[in-house]
This record gives sequence, structure tokens and C-alpha cells, in this order.
Amino acid sequence: MDIVSLYASSKPAAPALVEGERVVSWAELAALRNRCARALRALGLGAGERIVAYHANSIDGFVASLGAQAVGLTVVPLNHRLTAPEARYIVDDSDAAGLVQGEEFDGVVDELETECGSVRHWIRFGAPRGRRLSFGALLAGEDDAPLDDAAEQAATMIYTSGTTGKPKGAMRTNMSAPAQLGYLQSLIAELGLRPGEAHLAAGPLYHSAPRAFAGVAMALGNTLVLMRKFEPAAALDLIERHAVGDTFMAPVLIKRLLALPDDAWRGRDLSSLHTLIVAGAPCPMTVKRGVAERLGPVLYEFYGSTELGVNTLLKPADQLRKPGSCGQLFPGVAIRLVDANGDEVPEGTPGEVHVARNQQVFDGYHKRASDVHDADGVEWISVGDIAYRDAEGFYFICDRKNDMIISGGVNIYPAEIEQALVEHPAIADAAVFAIPDEEWGEAVHAVLGLEPDVALSDAEVRAWLEPRLAHFKHPRSIQFVDRLPRDNAGKLLKRTLREPFWAGRERGVN
Repeated sequence: MDIVSLYASSKPAAPALVEGERVVSWAELAALRNRCARALRALGLGAGERIVAYHANSIDGFVASLGAQAVGLTVVPLNHRLTAPEARYIVDDSDAAGLVQGEEFDGVVDELETECGSVRHWIRFGAPRGRRLSFGALLAGEDDAPLDDAAEQAATMIYTSGTTGKPKGAMRTNMSAPAQLGYLQSLIAELGLRPGEAHLAAGPLYHSAPRAFAGVAMALGNTLVLMRKFEPAAALDLIERHAVGDTFMAPVLIKRLLALPDDAWRGRDLSSLHTLIVAGAPCPMTVKRGVAERLGPVLYEFYGSTELGVNTLLKPADQLRKPGSCGQLFPGVAIRLVDANGDEVPEGTPGEVHVARNQQVFDGYHKRASDVHDADGVEWISVGDIAYRDAEGFYFICDRKNDMIISGGVNIYPAEIEQALVEHPAIADAAVFAIPDEEWGEAVHAVLGLEPDVALSDAEVRAWLEPRLAHFKHPRSIQFVDRLPRDNAGKLLKRTLREPFWAGRERGVN
């Protein structure tokens, strides 16, 4: 179903996209999408090929993706925080035939343009530059009639973060496809999403979750409010101004909201916001309590991944009742928790998370095999997470399999230690990982970021952990830093912290 044409016909003047003061109606969006599709086809780009989307959240960027998908191109969003070599790897690995970029990324694209041989067409928002064509000029040269043979299924290929090696392109058909209608309906029902509202795209759309929920908003015919760059005070302004009903934010963005002074919150009408979705990293209890105090029972937390979609959901009523949980099974999802032999583990015992293939699961990795196991005629897929399940069917993520510490033959899960650490009022962020130890093989090491203008000693950290964790889980060494490395989605980049300790050694963790 062509959602854009449907709403362009049923409510042509209603706002579809908002970016700053610029507003595009559904009728205008359909016309721009059609012009873009025709321009890309005229360049010889089409079905079976890939186009890299390298830009901030913007109306032009959204139009470019819609136009590309209409001609059957697979859109490859590119993280604009990457260095030129990192970006080049993704462009080359994806075998991209085209690249569309924002003007602010000229520096990186100048390098890519001379090195990425598969790219036939380079397109730039704004004026042309070198070999790069002007996006606006391309659209101006086409008419806005819809394509007679527009692609029915839109596809994306989102590269995983590469925390355990080189990034991999996770291929999937877009949730607007008819086969995924049931999943879309479940998301709407379980998250309490409503038509006739506005959705705030607060996080960068090169990440899978912000992109997916922007797609849900479009499917509902809602207004999509785009933030080019997240600023906490500006986010509150937009929620109030556009009566935003729902948004997705990584924990780090919510923490920045809650860090605003009382004056920034005072006198605001934020009552329209009924659904604040969080995922991408563990959400500390301090953040959950802060959301409850500032916004009420609006927080929905899910566990999932780029590859497997939404697997579990923790609703507002359980946020404070089930600390550390990521919720119960999402409708249509089946999970097995298995040990190293592939046998299911009992209740309360950590096991590797295997998810049964369903309509929201990705198609596979570009040019690589995915970790698929067959049991009883069902395909079970793992991304390497470890979890346990309690008697009520609530799941608790322990850690990534590759992050697990094995000290003296005992399995230790860093996420459990990190959760205990960040509950300390002086600790703003924590990373726990294995470092080499001559006696035990591996030892627990903690890197801590403190709240502004506070001091903390090793002894005070250990005293805090004393009643909370068994001694074998306590860090053998502690390091204090100003800030821990995280990406825009809030994902902790442990690899950069861990590498110096393991240089020149063999280790199963990358």
C-alpha cells in the first residue's frame, strides 16, 4: 500500500513533515517523493541496487529515502559520526550505486568520492559540488506524477554498530510491506499509539529504532516532527508546540532532558505526551524515576535489535515494580534461552537469547551468514545477548555473550555491575569489562563517569557495592574519567575502552 499517496488523497493539506519552520503537507510530500523517484530512475538507479543516505534528520533526507524506495532502491543510512575510513568501509561493503548527502558532510564525501568505485551517482543537498549533482535541481527537472510501476515493498539495510568487529549490513523489507501489517498493528496497540497526533523524531534516523518509529508515525498518517540535532530544551519546545503524542529516545537523550533545570520545565504543557519509548541501552532506575516524576506513567521500554526488531516490552505499570527487566514477550515473538550445548535453561538461569523467525526479523546480513539454528523445524536467530526469565515471564538482559567476563571459571555479567554502579547518586555512567589477570585469567575493571563537581574514591565505590553484589563481582580496579564514549543512540563503545588492556594478547572479546 502506498501510504503517502493514500494520505495525499484523504487529507492533502494536513502536515506530514515539520523541520524547524518548514512544513510539508501530505500532498506536497507525495509530489516531492514522485519527483525524486523519477529523477533517480532517469539517472539509471533502480531495483536491486543500494543508495547511501548520509545526512542529518531533514525533510530533504526523508524525501530522498521515499523516492529511492519507490524505484526499488535499498536505502543504506550512514552514521554521520563515523570517520572517513569507517564511512568508506560501509559504502564499499554495501556496493552502493548512489550516495545522497547533506552539505555539512562535504569533508568526508570529498574523500569518499575519490575512493568508492561502486558509486555511479553522487547527490548533494544544496548546490552541486565537483561530481555531485544538486538534489533540488534534479527534482525541479521532473514532474510530480506517480510512477506507474512504483515498488510495493521498500527496503533498508542498516549497518550494526560493530561492537564485536566490522559493522554488518542488516537487510530487511520495510514495515509498510503488507506481510508486516500484523507487527505494525501490534506496535500501535501495545504502545498506545494514536492517529491524528504528532511524533517527534528526536534521535538520528540512521539508527534502526528512530527510523522504525518514524515509519509507524507515517503509517498512522501522523505529523513527523524532525530534529536535525537533539537539544533537550528544544525537544521540550517541540513537544509542547506540536502537541507531540509519542517519541523514541535512547536513555542518554532522556538523561539530558531530566538534567534540565526546573525553570526549563516550569509552566509547560506537556500533557499531550503519552508514550515515551526507550531502548538501545539499559535504562537506569534513576532515569525511570525521573520520567515518572516529570511526565507521569508514559515510559515504555523494549528489548530488541536492528536484526530482530522488538522482542520484549516493559509497560509503564511495571517500570518501577520490575527493576532491571526489559519486559515480557512482545506479541508474535517466541524466545528460547539456551546454554552452550543448545539446551534450554531453567527459570532464573542465564542463557543465550534465541528468537524464532517472524515477520519482523531481518532477512540476513549483506554478504554474510547470520547465526541461525534449527530446532523442531523453527529457525532460531541469536545476536549474542544473555538473559534470564523470572516466574512472571519477565526477561532480564545480563549482557552480550562477548562481553561476559570469565574470572576463575566463574561467569560474570558486566551489565549487572553497571546497573548497581549507576544507582549511586554521584555516578553518571559506568562501563565494566574484563582485563587480563595472571591469577584469574580475567579480572573485573570499571570505568566510571561522575556527575559534575563531585568526587568519589575507590573505597566509597566498594562500600556502595558491598550490600548489593557478591564480592566476586566487585571491580578489582576502578578508573575515573570525565565522559564515557557513547554513540548517538547511547550505545556504550566498550571496545575503545577495552582495547588498550588487551593489546598484543589473544582474547575472545573484540
